[in-house]
Amino acid sequence: MGKPTGFLEFERTLPQKESVESRKQNYQEFVHSYSDVQLNQQAARCMNCGIPFCHSGCPLGNVIPEFNDAVYDGRWEEAYNILTSTNNFPEFTGRICPAPCEAACVLGINKSPVAIEEIEKHIIEIAYKKQYVQPNRNLVKTGKRIAVVGSGPAGLAAAAQLNKAGHDVVVYERDDKVGGLLRYGIPDFKLDKSVIDRRVEVMQESGIEFRTNAEVGANVPASELQSYDAIVLTGGSTIPRNLSIPGRELKGVHYAMEFLKQQNKRVGNSPIEVEEILATGKNVLVIGGGDTGSDCVGTSNRHGAKSVTQFELMPQPPQQRTEAMPWPTYPMLLKTTTSHEEGCQRHWSVSTKAFLGDDNGHVRAALVVDLEWETDGLGRPTKFKEVEGSEREMPCELVTLAMGFLHPQHDGLLQQLGVKLDGRGNVEAIEGEYKSSVDKVFVAGDMRRGQSLVVWAISEGRECARKVDEYLMGYSELECKDKTVAYA
Repeated sequence: MGKPTGFLEFERTLPQKESVESRKQNYQEFVHSYSDVQLNQQAARCMNCGIPFCHSGCPLGNVIPEFNDAVYDGRWEEAYNILTSTNNFPEFTGRICPAPCEAACVLGINKSPVAIEEIEKHIIEIAYKKQYVQPNRNLVKTGKRIAVVGSGPAGLAAAAQLNKAGHDVVVYERDDKVGGLLRYGIPDFKLDKSVIDRRVEVMQESGIEFRTNAEVGANVPASELQSYDAIVLTGGSTIPRNLSIPGRELKGVHYAMEFLKQQNKRVGNSPIEVEEILATGKNVLVIGGGDTGSDCVGTSNRHGAKSVTQFELMPQPPQQRTEAMPWPTYPMLLKTTTSHEEGCQRHWSVSTKAFLGDDNGHVRAALVVDLEWETDGLGRPTKFKEVEGSEREMPCELVTLAMGFLHPQHDGLLQQLGVKLDGRGNVEAIEGEYKSSVDKVFVAGDMRRGQSLVVWAISEGRECARKVDEYLMGYSELECKDKTVAYA
């Protein structure tokens, strides 16, 4: 244990951020690093609990008290080895994970939890500086070839693990650059794309082949994959939830990912082959209260929007845990992101009934109404009714629909492979085996479990890789999160 009294001596602090006005002028990351003293103190807050609930809170099963202890003592290579024994990409999760591990931190019962996510990010950045992060070059190869379709977090994790097992891996990506959701779904001010490029370079040096502009099921027929010994589908959940109301067809009403992807391409100097979507000088309405909606807020502010308003159908979440959110479960609390700090009017319990257009067929306003929710005995919303007399127009010249995703794209890849789908439209897999209904075809990530977190995608990719390895070799020495990893 780093310091037995650390949790009593030090309060939780987070690194400083650039000022709002400064960071709105660009798309660069704006969170600074801890000083050496601050990092040491934050690691000292870890209590090294007898039962570390943070382990179970993390979908990857990160060995958190042990790497905190190593950080406190300055044992950086050990901290890096512990962290990467369960997480292939801490540079991603350390930036964009909602940190369910912190929600399960025992210290969080009556104080602020340990700043696990920030410590994780610092470990990997120090590891890069100290050149601990090296390619994985296997001297012994299995002779097996595996195709991974999709280069998002699940696909990258699966590829890294399968390469580690000695297999030859080819990753197919339909976009012009590797990264999937990480590349074109997360704004650069949250995840600078040089962070992805740095990791991809390590993976390429490890022997993993990436083929971009290769959409399997379109310009690459699915039959081409039959020559591989195994196929791993990690294409994500890409079909967005629509809002089928009058006026949906008006110009200026877009899915959130159309807006965000275009901006990421703009920052990355990739060609934009469709009409540009810009928030500059416009009243922007973001429909959806999650992280994707927040990303639309931050991007609109950087465009120089006249105003930004965010609607959420559900009632405003509480600021503290309720009886319906007992520790150590992940609580659905009110979340104010850095994008909200930059300027946004937020409204809850609001339903959008129609989009209203001008004479040129462009959206000019949204017709909205307030909702009144009924709750159950634990205060959870169950059903609603419209508040009489609350109907009104909300001016807007740009609308982004950020209401989540339904399931993966069915036409093309999935239809050509003939895989079975479950009741939600995701690829069905044998429970715990990640194996689809088609021989040698495996599936992981959002394409299997539905829309979820990046940390879950990485976990799925790792677990799926182990099952593929077992399928090909009859056994696997790849790490399994259900097995305890001990460190002296």
